[in-house]
Amino acid sequence: MKGIPWGRFREFIGPDADRFVILKDILETTMLEFRIVTIAGNRHFFITPQAVEEEFPRRRPVILTAHYDRSPGSPGANDNSAAVFLLIETAMKLKSGKERNWLIIFTDKEELSRNETIRNQGSYTLASGFKDAGMENARIFSFDACGAGDTLIISTSVEYLLKKEGKGNEKIRQSLLELRETALETARDLRMAKVLLAPTPFSDDAGFFRAGVAAQTITMLPSGECTQLVSVLRRNPQFADALLSREEQSAYNRRLIPETWRSLNSPSDSHLRLTPRNFRTVIRFAEALCGR
Repeated sequence: MKGIPWGRFREFIGPDADRFVILKDILETTMLEFRIVTIAGNRHFFITPQAVEEEFPRRRPVILTAHYDRSPGSPGANDNSAAVFLLIETAMKLKSGKERNWLIIFTDKEELSRNETIRNQGSYTLASGFKDAGMENARIFSFDACGAGDTLIISTSVEYLLKKEGKGNEKIRQSLLELRETALETARDLRMAKVLLAPTPFSDDAGFFRAGVAAQTITMLPSGECTQLVSVLRRNPQFADALLSREEQSAYNRRLIPETWRSLNSPSDSHLRLTPRNFRTVIRFAEALCGR
């Protein structure tokens, strides 16, 4: 991990790191166009190409998000520092290209304490801001835990939740299907051999969903863990509940959760779990989404 921004990664995951200050300094160093938007006390970073904000009301942008906060006591290397740095590198590549219809947001307050609800997520109030700006129909892709593994996971968690809740939210359902197809088409265009549709732990997509805005979560897993996950879900489709809710995680269910996801929000989520050889896959995918 050399150069900008990876030279600051170990500092960013340090135990006493002020991640807001470090991220702000990195963005200033990279000369990316950004501004800080504070909503309900949460500070989000908006990275845009020059003059793009004037185009948003007339065009449907692609928005890539990654939360930059972490759980207390965890280095947060995979959740979610890796995705933040991967999207910074993506933004640096996009800045030198011709695409101008994109926006990258580093969101605050994705992680929740046990006494908080989805409506406390930063993405929940952020989605309300999208509605006020007429951007609720933007194509939103949330990148989370993208630093470990060789297989791209296109999450089906919100679709699973919609099915459990029954009828209603048809607009979000259709938007999710469109986002999923866009992600699959992008992966096909890039000839990505390892791609899986599967439920995943909730990310910012939960807050967006509860606020009435569709977002597609993108994550990564090692192929061996994917094989195990598919096998468990085939035998017990309701196992998805254990991925989506801590309350559903019995000791038995927790043992069946992929090891990469079990390590999230814990001291074991360190840089040692990351697989840098696969970082380029995520960057290529994120960049290609912005070209669609």
